[in-house]
Amino acid sequence: MKKLLLPVAALLPLLVSISASAAPCLPVEALIARDAQYEEALRVGDLPFLQALLADDYVWVHSLGSQVETRPSLLARLAKPLIYKSRTTSDVHAHVQGDTVVLRGVSTTEQWNADGQTSRSNRYQFMRTYVNVAGQCKLLSVQTMNLK
Repeated sequence: MKKLLLPVAALLPLLVSISASAAPCLPVEALIARDAQYEEALRVGDLPFLQALLADDYVWVHSLGSQVETRPSLLARLAKPLIYKSRTTSDVHAHVQGDTVVLRGVSTTEQWNADGQTSRSNRYQFMRTYVNVAGQCKLLSVQTMNLK
């Protein structure tokens, strides 16, 4: 019996470490709040926030694959931000698997027209994948589809 307990006891720290690393990077409610911050950062062009949030190999596949943005291309585009009137999310659901969380929901954007007085609205179904990277919650990928 002692011969069996010693190897099991030696593995215990490893098992605890594995189970701890398989936890989502943030509790779901906190991650949904962080995701709302992501929407606001896109709205106003908050580059420091986005640089901290986006994984190095981040990719955003836009509606119908018409555009694919990487971390560098998104940050370059937002260096001269197009200020949206608003960006909000609704109907957000979280799907958790180990240390990965996929959020899906609806993003509504209101963008100013060229006249600066009127705006147009678009709604998108989104899926965003958050992963634990060295103890930090990073946004790895986004896919959006325009809802007509």
